[in-house]
Amino acid sequence: MQNLPKKIRSKKLNSRVDLTAMVSVSFLLIIFFMVVGELSKPKVFDFAFSEKDVCRGTIACIDTSRLYTILLDENNKIVAYSGLLSDSSETPKKSEYGRKGIRKEISVHKKSVDERMISIGKPKNSVIVIIKPTKSSNFKNLIDILDEMKINNIDTYAIVDQFTPEEEKLLASN
Repeated sequence: MQNLPKKIRSKKLNSRVDLTAMVSVSFLLIIFFMVVGELSKPKVFDFAFSEKDVCRGTIACIDTSRLYTILLDENNKIVAYSGLLSDSSETPKKSEYGRKGIRKEISVHKKSVDERMISIGKPKNSVIVIIKPTKSSNFKNLIDILDEMKINNIDTYAIVDQFTPEEEKLLASN
């Protein structure tokens, strides 16, 4: 018999992978997305008050001069007024969409409210816009008004579907 060369076998390495770092990264990603999801929720403020009940119990009174109500009616009509309709010294203004219409009105009202709030030492309190679309207004009008809120940097606004009797009379007269 011949002396055959011995086969050299390679040494098998341990093929175990350490997943500790992967687990840490996955937990960090889970926490990150949970926090981002929580922080991206919209801010909501309860506007369930009537004109006669602006101050409710323990909730602080709302300065009615900060309120600006926009009524959306059919055929692209807008009626807007400041404060409460029953107490307003100003007559409601008819307006139209666009730069020279409702955008200018919102901007003027926001500026006056901001100046007044800074003068009394409450610079974070700005205008509160209440948007009230009628059943005869269309969805495009609502989107256009929401665009105006974004353009004018209005932080606090609400879409309300309840009308006061004074507002119903106002819309019926137009």
